[in-house]
Amino acid sequence: MDNTLISIGNLKKIYQVGTQEVRALNGVSLSIRRNEYVAIMGPSGSGKSTLMNILGCLDTPSSGHYVLNGTDVSQMDDNSLAEVRNKEIGFVFQSFNLLPRYTALDNVALPLIYAGLSKHERNERAKNALTNVDLLNRMDHKPNELSGGQRQRVAVARALVNNPAIILADEPTGNLDTKTSIDIMNLFEDIYKKGNTIIVVTHEEDIALHARRIIRLRDGVIESDLDNPTPTKG
Repeated sequence: MDNTLISIGNLKKIYQVGTQEVRALNGVSLSIRRNEYVAIMGPSGSGKSTLMNILGCLDTPSSGHYVLNGTDVSQMDDNSLAEVRNKEIGFVFQSFNLLPRYTALDNVALPLIYAGLSKHERNERAKNALTNVDLLNRMDHKPNELSGGQRQRVAVARALVNNPAIILADEPTGNLDTKTSIDIMNLFEDIYKKGNTIIVVTHEEDIALHARRIIRLRDGVIESDLDNPTPTKG
């Protein structure tokens, strides 16, 4: 069986800004296997956010192909992309993106509403996901009753609840102090060891060093793509 989860070929993304053409991605090709732990790095303007948006099916390329889990998603319309996102991708954002009026349990269960599960099934799956991030005892708390680290754990549980093909984390420790950042990266390590595929987009070297492979972008192209033989352990 082919172990490739993501295959990208000659991906280009061109934005029209006024009369100017901005080439955010200029021919990116890469593949990511199942159960890889990859960091995508690059300075501001390198194209890493554009690449993350395309990987996350939040945007489509101007040209080139993107095959995710056997499906070519390059030219899909918004509705089809939304379906793929909900099924295949778990997102973790820097700003947590939790709904303030919802409990931790309800926030985690949210993606399952779109999947059409009953309330009982949603709650059971959400409780399992919160157990996986060691936060079941806070399931009735709202985001403002949780610390930054706990909020990010809720966000990670929400990303896991659909059993997605990929966990895509955008600057996941950007709003956290050093100790909490290490805790969250240890959590990603545990999730990776359970067989998940993790892609972390970051500009922080110490966060990228937790990954097993580091891809560096500059000016819309891949500058280097190297295995990391000695990942950082918190």
